[in-house]
Amino acid sequence: MTSPWDMPDFDDHEALHLIRDAKAGLSAIIAIHSTHLGPAGGGTRFWHYADNAAAITDALRLSRGMSYKNAMAGLAMGGGKAVILSDAAGTKTPELIAAFARAVDSLGGRYVTAQDVGMSAADMIAISQGTRYVSGLPPKDGGAGGDPGPSTAMGVFLGIKAAVRRALGKDDLAGVHIAIQGVGSVGGGVARHAAAAGARITLADQNADLARTLADHIGAQIVPVDEIMGVEADVFSPCALGAILTESSIAALRVAIVAGGANNQLATQADGDRLQARGILYAPDYVINAGGIINVALEYLGNGDRAAVEAKVLQIPDRLNAVWDGSEASGQNPARVADAMAQKLIGRG
Repeated sequence: MTSPWDMPDFDDHEALHLIRDAKAGLSAIIAIHSTHLGPAGGGTRFWHYADNAAAITDALRLSRGMSYKNAMAGLAMGGGKAVILSDAAGTKTPELIAAFARAVDSLGGRYVTAQDVGMSAADMIAISQGTRYVSGLPPKDGGAGGDPGPSTAMGVFLGIKAAVRRALGKDDLAGVHIAIQGVGSVGGGVARHAAAAGARITLADQNADLARTLADHIGAQIVPVDEIMGVEADVFSPCALGAILTESSIAALRVAIVAGGANNQLATQADGDRLQARGILYAPDYVINAGGIINVALEYLGNGDRAAVEAKVLQIPDRLNAVWDGSEASGQNPARVADAMAQKLIGRG
């Protein structure tokens, strides 16, 4: 059996905690990649995995991504991530949530949790009953906090506009065709912003009813989930789960730009090279989707209100342009350039 240290995505994590509370039905992983810039901040994902190794790999990749994301966003936080292993039925009980809160609290603030896939604002409130090391709670008096999805969606929307300007030479989204994979809090928000800006939208989601409701509201088209990556468009915006950009899927893309809110979009490092070889402009995921963690971090650190969050989110296009400038100057794909920039910021460059 391969040990965690030997896994391809271990990448010198500072800590990997495997948590089990049999009485509460909790199996969870908390991965801490770096605390160089501050406490390891990153959300908790509630997900059913094919096996335990897949769960560990996901936690490691997401944790490393949070280190890079927080660093590139200029936040005084390191990177971490938690995954709670769900059963096939998605059973989530108050006892399980309480046990997870105790696990977070036992780390003494080295890890700060927040909302991610499969978790809700109500879950964050419940976790806060057992630990103070949690963010994404309801905002107070115009402060930062609450659901990070809208801030992520705004950052992705602004990043798409920057990519369109760079790759297509257009200063607005009027008539630009955007194919969006996933219409949850982030993808749905991106779709609404883009449609309001005059873009033509094609949607796909596992939840067909959710996709239809949104499509009817904004005048979008719908395609099956297994067809969205082959839609001929200007932009493909992945806003669901990660590792969807593979050798075969990249070969099938018919777009000029990939820019979306999903984490860990590239299945491997080589897939960034494949996008570049095809002349497709890629917006590194942890740079473009940093809006949510900006909201969460400023809430937890207590050094910003809603206006401060919005001001930092508005800087996302500048960060993307710095990455793209570096890519053009070096000849390396944007993902490798962003990784190198982030590694320097966390003291590993």
